[in-house]
Amino acid sequence: MKPTSHAFSNNAHRALHDKTLQQALAKAGVGFVDKRRAAIDGLPEFQALRQAGKRIKDHTLANLDHYLLRFEAQVQASGGQVHWAETPEQACVAVLDICRNANAKMVAKGKSMVGEEIAVNDALEAAGFEVVETDLGEYIIQIAHEPPSHIIAPAVHKTRGQIAELFEKLHHQPGLTRPLETVPQIVDEARQVLREKFLASDVGITGANFLIAETGSTVIVTNEGNGDLSATLPRVHIVLASIEKVVPNLEDAAVLLRLLARSATGQEITSYTTFFTGPRRADDPDGPEQFHVVLVDNGRSRMLGGDYHEMLRCIRCGACLNHCPVYSAVGGHAYGWVYPGPMGAVLTPLMVGLQEGRPLPNASTLCGRCEEVCPMSIPLPRMLREHRRQEFARRLTPPRARWALAAWAYFARRPELYRQASRIAIKLLNLLAGGNGRFRSMLFAQAWTAARDLPAPQGDTFMAQWKQRRKP
Repeated sequence: MKPTSHAFSNNAHRALHDKTLQQALAKAGVGFVDKRRAAIDGLPEFQALRQAGKRIKDHTLANLDHYLLRFEAQVQASGGQVHWAETPEQACVAVLDICRNANAKMVAKGKSMVGEEIAVNDALEAAGFEVVETDLGEYIIQIAHEPPSHIIAPAVHKTRGQIAELFEKLHHQPGLTRPLETVPQIVDEARQVLREKFLASDVGITGANFLIAETGSTVIVTNEGNGDLSATLPRVHIVLASIEKVVPNLEDAAVLLRLLARSATGQEITSYTTFFTGPRRADDPDGPEQFHVVLVDNGRSRMLGGDYHEMLRCIRCGACLNHCPVYSAVGGHAYGWVYPGPMGAVLTPLMVGLQEGRPLPNASTLCGRCEEVCPMSIPLPRMLREHRRQEFARRLTPPRARWALAAWAYFARRPELYRQASRIAIKLLNLLAGGNGRFRSMLFAQAWTAARDLPAPQGDTFMAQWKQRRKP
């Protein structure tokens, strides 16, 4: 998936006028928010867990090299192999080499945001491999030829009717032509189609929610079980994971798992929480013959110790997306790349470059709700502001915006002049409003007044009113 975040404005405009998308977003958003609230209200120790999770991630990031090397040693001890990839291209080469060496033809792929990040499907298909997404949401967007719209619910932007129409166009096998009217019917049809893919696949690819240094295990959480089938039925299991997913031990993973499910889907724990440790042993009833872990950096090492260091605590729960007023209005595709919402507005400029990702940090109200609900207490608004500061310093902002900021800064550095200018502006705006108390259209604020009225200022400035109230 190529980054196209420069088109955010156009994408957002289309999304706001897409009535079907707006219906899907409204329904999904309420569900996520309500379920998370209920799950956290039912866990009195949630804030203590949150603090513990932050300490675990901070400690791990401060000693990341140690835990990654320990993880590699434990994977090798269990019969697996670790492949280090600094760039997406190197990661794809590693995956392709493994598939070629296994003489593979079909690849069953579980949900993996890192897989989206490195565009592994494109690389596999270009090399002649058949790739089938096995997560229901990922399967839906694969056959729709679309990127995911949400990091935990890839097809959240699709309505039931749209999914049914997709399935009816694609599935022309006997017994799969009945009208699909309910969610169970849609799920049952997907299950029938995917079952043969699981059995025919030579290689299975999954992501990883956590990597455990103590045991060399990888952990995935799913509600469908497709990850387990993708990992255990094919001859070869490849795990795609970014380097910050490592945690020291099983106890630490347990703390983070308790935070993850509640923050993501409002569950105490997902239906399937699976630990994989190496390939099949002699007495194992099933499992892969080979076990590979591809560790992807893609700019994360550069984040360590810098202004965006705390972003590496992210456990990809999606809570910041679900509570963001901007994401809730325009959906994930408007962001133009893999990671949407507040976390994407921070990550995308770091991974594709600030020049390309420049609009995203500005696509925020900075209301602070994302930091409030983040289980890892990541200061997302601060990092968005830092992106904006760097954007201005590098002169990437449009000239008109720079002139406006320069004018505001001139007055802001001169308090008395600022107060006088404010009082004049208030009187002038009141006059221009013509006694209506609002503007239906206003020069330099067309984007705002296109969807709402702009209230005219009332009374005097705040400072003037405050001084008046302080008088004895």
